Amino acid sequence: MEKRIVILGGGESGCGAAVLAKKLGFDVFVSDFGAIADKYKQMLDEHEVAWEEKRHSEDIILSAGEVIKSPGIPNEAPIVVKIAEAGIPIISEIEFAGRYTRAKMVCVTGSNGKTTTTSLIYHIFREAGLDVGLAGNIGRSLALQVAEGDRDYYIVELSSFQLDNMYEFRANVAVLMNITPDHLDRYGYDMQNYIDAKLRILQNQRPEDAFVYWNDDPIIKEELPKYKHGKLYPFAEKRHEGAAAYTEAEKIVFTEPVPFNMELEELSLTGKHNLYNSMAAGISANVAGIQKEKIREALGTFTGVEHRLEKVAKVNGVEYINDSKATNVNSCWYALQSMKTKTILILGGKDKGNDYSEIAELVKEKCSGLIFLGADNSKLHAFFDSFGVPVADTCSMQECVNEAYRMAKRGETVLLSPCCASFDLFKSYEDRGRQFKECVCKL
Repeated sequence: MEKRIVILGGGESGCGAAVLAKKLGFDVFVSDFGAIADKYKQMLDEHEVAWEEKRHSEDIILSAGEVIKSPGIPNEAPIVVKIAEAGIPIISEIEFAGRYTRAKMVCVTGSNGKTTTTSLIYHIFREAGLDVGLAGNIGRSLALQVAEGDRDYYIVELSSFQLDNMYEFRANVAVLMNITPDHLDRYGYDMQNYIDAKLRILQNQRPEDAFVYWNDDPIIKEELPKYKHGKLYPFAEKRHEGAAAYTEAEKIVFTEPVPFNMELEELSLTGKHNLYNSMAAGISANVAGIQKEKIREALGTFTGVEHRLEKVAKVNGVEYINDSKATNVNSCWYALQSMKTKTILILGGKDKGNDYSEIAELVKEKCSGLIFLGADNSKLHAFFDSFGVPVADTCSMQECVNEAYRMAKRGETVLLSPCCASFDLFKSYEDRGRQFKECVCKL
């Protein structure tokens, strides 16, 4: 009898895994405790995949030979606990797809900067004319792309949740941007558990593979000796022995495998964090053998990522910036650090165990006002009310933008960089960012 594969979660990754599993001849069943979106139902029906929504049929699920779990479902979910107790292996969609492709994998993780870096690497590979797909946390499901016809390269953004259920998967180029506290609510509020998840990107690397990482990250420095990995390609802000990229005299210097440099002003992305993103992307492309002229050109033409320090509009001399993707405190720190004017900062949402002390000094230095946007802003009040900065409470995007319009003076910036997940008032950080843009454009 053919092996039964059960897929938990009927979103992008789950449906992609279902299509690939069906194509490979498995008996496939998709189960989602919530509702499945119409476009995914249609996809499952077209491929004759059995599915259910708003429930989990335990008899079918527990008869699986293997379960593919969507990354958003926590390990504590009752059905996941039962599957584990039954001894059924639980893997991720990326792990499953990786078994059936011969493509080279360039994988990016980190607490911050991974979406921009992944998109930037994809842009360089595509501009260089390579056969490349974009997958993982952004782009289309890796499994679906493998099912539709393989490529030579995939650029894959990996969250810690995706890495949790990956075992045999191998990153030919592993990129680790940084490690700062995030998602601690999913890791028992234990930072080491989160660190261990991030460093799973190195498992199965061989000596001929590459590990690209930020040299000045204290956690990576401390953890690295514990792991086997490919050849090291660190990047650093200042010149550093062994660095594959660093800055000097208003240039990025790339040292290996092919040495070249590039004027900082030629980079399309600005700010220190984007300098690191550009270095990581440039090294990844260099390691893959892309010509230095192509890398230089692509680093100068990239247009950026929606909801990441995205300029929305200038109204009455006030700049409005959408950084809705800043779902942790460190992300907001980078955003504030790049502000050149006094700033009205919009904060709030679903707190994931945040420690706001990381941004305290920047808030005191740069912010002329704070707007809290959330269902429960009590933690924000407790931390920031003593700073002597004007504070406003809002619980809808319209109210928030109206308040920002009232508060901001000509020459200032209004920055949506919430530090928190969006699920208290919005469907997603994308929904939060789009609502912000719509409200700003109506001012």
